[in-house]
Amino acid sequence: MENFPVINLEKLNGEERGSTMEKIKDACENWGFFELLNHGISHELMDAVERLTKEHYKKCMEQRFKQLMASKSLEGVQAEVHDMDWESTFHLRHLPYSNISEIPDLQDDYRKIMKEFAVKLEKLAEELLELLGENLGLEKGYLKKALCGSKGPTFATKVSNYPPCPKPDLIKGLRAHTDAGGIILLFQDDKVSGLQLLKDGHWIDVPPMRHSIVINLGDQLEVITNGRYKSVLHRVIAQTDGNRMSIASFYNPGSDAVIYPAPALVEKEGDDEEKNHVYPKFVFEDYMKLYAGLKFQAKEPRFEAMRATGGLSPIATA
Repeated sequence: MENFPVINLEKLNGEERGSTMEKIKDACENWGFFELLNHGISHELMDAVERLTKEHYKKCMEQRFKQLMASKSLEGVQAEVHDMDWESTFHLRHLPYSNISEIPDLQDDYRKIMKEFAVKLEKLAEELLELLGENLGLEKGYLKKALCGSKGPTFATKVSNYPPCPKPDLIKGLRAHTDAGGIILLFQDDKVSGLQLLKDGHWIDVPPMRHSIVINLGDQLEVITNGRYKSVLHRVIAQTDGNRMSIASFYNPGSDAVIYPAPALVEKEGDDEEKNHVYPKFVFEDYMKLYAGLKFQAKEPRFEAMRATGGLSPIATA
C-alpha cells in the first residue's frame, strides 16, 4: 500500500511549492486525508494542550467513564457491540459563539489554552480552504464563502479520550463514519494509535506523528467540489493498552448556509444542466438533522434524501 500522505507546509514558501500543491491535490482526490507538518502552530502550544487535556481526563472524566462502562456491562461483552463507542468526550463551540466559559470542571488555564488553540486552528483551516480552492481553480475565497451562512461558519471541537478496552475485538473506539461538515483538523496522540481510514477496500492506519495535524474532508466539501474531493470512511480501533487523546476541530458551514456544487466544477453538456450536477442543493442545517440519526450509515442515501426532500433545485444557484 502506498504511503499515507504527509505534507510539509513550509515547502509552500519555496521552489517546492508546485510539487507540494500537487501532493495536497492528490491527497484530497485519492485519500480524503493527509497529515500536516510545520503548519504554523507552535510545539509549545500543542504540548500545553496535550498536557492539560490529559490532566483533565484523569481528574474529571476517567472515573465517570469507568462507572458508565460498568453500568452498561460493556467490560464483560461477549458479542460485537454495534450501537455504542468506547470513548469519553466533551464538546467545545467556538463560532459563531463560544461556550468554553460554560463547560463545567475546566480549569482556567485549560480554558485559556483551548481558546488560543482554536484561534490558530481556525486560521489554519481557512488557509487550507484557500489552498484547496486554488488546486480546484476556484476564485479566491470561494470555499470559505461557500461555508458561510448569515453568521459565518460554525467551528467546534470534540475532545475525546479512548481508554484501554478489554474487548477491542468486540467494540470500536468510534464506529466507521464520514464527517458531515467541511474540513476537520485533528490533533491526535502521538504514542497510542487507533485511527484508520478506508482506502481501496482496506483499512489503513493514520500514523501518529508528534506535533502533526491530521486533515480530513467532510461531506460538504464533497458536495461543493461535485465529487472531485470525497469524504472518506474512518474509524477508531480500541486498544488494550494506553489512553489515546484525540482533539478534532470541525470547520463547518453555518447552519443556514446553502450548499451546492460550485458552478465552475460542473461540466456543461448541452442544455441538460441538471444531469451534470452529481450532488443536490440543500441547507446545511437540514443535512445535519438527517445526519444525526444516520451518522454510522452510508453517506450516499443522505445525499439522495437531500435531493428528494431538500426543497431546493439541484441546479439552482445562490
